[in-house]
Order: sequence, then C-alpha cells, then structure tokens
Amino acid sequence: MSDVATQALSASGDDGLAGVLASVASGDAKAFEQLYRATSAKLFGVCLRVMSDRDEAEDVLQEVYTTVWRKADQFDATRASAVTWLAMIARNKAIDRLRATPAAARTAPIELAETVVDPGASPAGSAAAATDRERLGACMEQLDTRRRTLIRTAFFDGATYEELATRIGSPLGSVKSWIRRGLQQLRACLEH
Repeated sequence: MSDVATQALSASGDDGLAGVLASVASGDAKAFEQLYRATSAKLFGVCLRVMSDRDEAEDVLQEVYTTVWRKADQFDATRASAVTWLAMIARNKAIDRLRATPAAARTAPIELAETVVDPGASPAGSAAAATDRERLGACMEQLDTRRRTLIRTAFFDGATYEELATRIGSPLGSVKSWIRRGLQQLRACLEH
C-alpha cells in the first residue's frame, strides 16, 4: 500500500479504521497491512509506555497484531472506536508481558548494588552539611548588612560586580572591596 493511501486512511479517521478492521476480520491481508501502517506507531507508543525496554515493546507490538489478525471479528464499533480497541489490546498485552516477566529479571542482581552510586548524602554527610550550614549562617550574621547582602546577591542570584554596583549605585571598586573583605571575614570566622 502506498504512503498516500495510508495518509488517506489516517485522514478518514476512525470510520476508515473500522472498515479496515472489518476487512481484516474477513481475512484481507492487504487491509491488515493497511491497518498496520496506519496504527503501528501509535500502538508502539502505548507498548513503550508500559514496557521500559524497547526490544520488549517491539515483541509486544508483534503479539498485538497477531491478536488483531485473529480477533478482528470481535471488534464492535458500537462499544469503542477502532483506535481505542487497538490501544486496549496493546496496553493489555504489554501489561501481561510485564507481569509474566519474573521480578528477578526486572531488577538488577544484588551483586550490582555496590556499583550503584547513591546520589543522596549519607547520614554522616547530611549531619556535616547541616553543621556547616549553621556555621556559615552564624558567620554571615556577623557581617555588616551591606556586605552580607552583596555576598548573598552575588552567590545566590549570580549577579556580577558590575550589576551589583549598578543596583546599589556605588562605584565598582568599592563593591569589589566590600565583597572581598566580607569573604575574608567569612573565611576567618569559619576557620575558628
């Protein structure tokens, strides 16, 4: 079947698919090919959403079309649209495959657990980070308001020296000096 005919089928909507399914039910191989071309991308998407493995999803898609070939005569346009009926078959086949896969095959062997990096901090690391945050907060409070505000704005907002100087209406050299002295005070405080 040509791509033009497939596009025409897609444009005709669900009525066209219902007619194609009726032809498939009577054993029309050309209609089956037409149905496959018009719906395989959508049904593969359904399978892929359920299955995390692309190869498995492709296998499920093959099962879907085997089922459609055998059961096309069970399609009832009064109960569901053709696309809905096909998507339901795809979803159910994917879920069945997922359930049939042993849990052990769906998870990594325990031996690999040591090689997996935990992105979260360890309890000791979390406690140390909390202590560091408290110390930094206490040291920041010891700075005068202007230096504290400039340092926070520079580091948390990503403002440049020039932007800070413009914001507060002070000379660039003064802003640099205030931040440099503030950082020196922070370092001295944190080292104690």
